[in-house]
This record gives sequence, C-alpha cells and structure tokens, in this order.
Amino acid sequence: MAVSVSAPVHDVLVLQHTLEDHPAYLGQWLDAQGADWQVFCTEAGQAYPASVAPYRALAVLGGEWSANDERPSLRQAEALIREAEALGVPVLGHCLGGQLMARAFGGRVARLPQPEVGWLPITLHDTPAARAWFGGLRQATVYQWHYDGFVGLPAGAEWLASSPACPHQAFALGIHLAMQFHVEITPPKIADWLAAPGAVYPGAIARHPDSVQPPEAMRAATARHQAGSEALADAIYAAWRARWRR
Repeated sequence: MAVSVSAPVHDVLVLQHTLEDHPAYLGQWLDAQGADWQVFCTEAGQAYPASVAPYRALAVLGGEWSANDERPSLRQAEALIREAEALGVPVLGHCLGGQLMARAFGGRVARLPQPEVGWLPITLHDTPAARAWFGGLRQATVYQWHYDGFVGLPAGAEWLASSPACPHQAFALGIHLAMQFHVEITPPKIADWLAAPGAVYPGAIARHPDSVQPPEAMRAATARHQAGSEALADAIYAAWRARWRR
C-alpha cells in the first residue's frame, strides 16, 4: 500500500466489523469531545476506506468473527493498521480489533483453552506504559466476550495486562494500544448480545463457570461495574487522543 503524507481532514476512523458490535461508549466519548469521526461497518455493506491518510487516529472494534477468518474486510483492516503505523496514526483495538493489530504487526491469534465472557478481573502491570494508558490502576474489572486471544505478541510490543484465563489482555506498540477487553461496552450493548449470544455461549457457561458468566450474573455485574468501565475507558481514550496525529 502506498503511504501518503497528506494532512488529515478527519479526526477518527472507526472500523466496525459486525452490526451488533457498534461504537457504543466510544461513540459517546468521541461526541463529547467534539471529534469529527466516521464509522464504516462491513457487515452493513460499507467498504472500509482505502487509506487512513485522511485521519488523525484509527479505532478498530470487536465482533464475533475470528481474526484468522478468511474475510477480505479483515485483511483490509490489517492493511489499514499497518499503514497507520507508517503514517504515525495511533491505533486503538477492542477485542477482535486488538487481535487484528497483533496479526498486522506480526503476532499470533489462536483459540484459548478457556473463554472469557462477562465482567472479569484483570491485572494491569506496573510499568510506565501501563500507567500511561490505564491511569495508574493495578486492578480492574472489565467486560469480556471472546474465545480467541492474541497468544503471541508482536516483536517490540510491551505486555500491559493479564488475567488467569487470558494472559495477554493488552499490549502497547509505540503509539498503539491493543486490548482483549471491551471498554466501549454499555448496558444496551450487553442486552443486545445476550438476546442473540450465539451457539457456543450456553455450553461455555457449563464448561467454564469461573470465566463465563450466565445472563443473570452478567446483568447484576453490569450494575456494579459499568461506571468503573467507563472511567477506565475515559483514561484510555484520553491517552489515545493525546497521541492523535497533528
């Protein structure tokens, strides 16, 4: 892909893979910042832009697909992530978005022995990069819904967070942040996902009760943890904005 050095004309490009995994709190935050942002959803028939050159930052959302699926839109997302690195455009990846970042930068994504679904604790590492992105927190309860994970980090990546079922919860690579968890989550988004949770979820509850929450437990945990999730998202998104291309 040819790299353009033209000045950006929009603040943020958001890549949405599936209809049900929309920007949610990320969109609310961008609107509150007065940002000029555009979202393209491939499942809605919208082709991703050919280049990130017109943008100051890139956000890549999650979705039920595997990053290893042979879908042209996923390979296009990876090409845009690599172009963003070449242009100095900071990339922020949520779940599948973080996995695509791992692949784009030379890491590896695979099925995990134990999935994570629901509100679960993670440990944030005590490093300068982790403090810069997460505001100094050492522990957080975040929303997860994934069966795959980035199991091999790209060369030069800094490992930032972990959990018992998913050792690699986040990594930074230069100005970019990849997360396995969903800081963009909102209660309506959770309700939509629980209304159509997919064929794997019911069996996963029975097989992995320590890392897959049933609907009633998830709803109760949302009431306890949503405010903390939004505070963490605010810190992450502010750190990302500080890196937007000038």
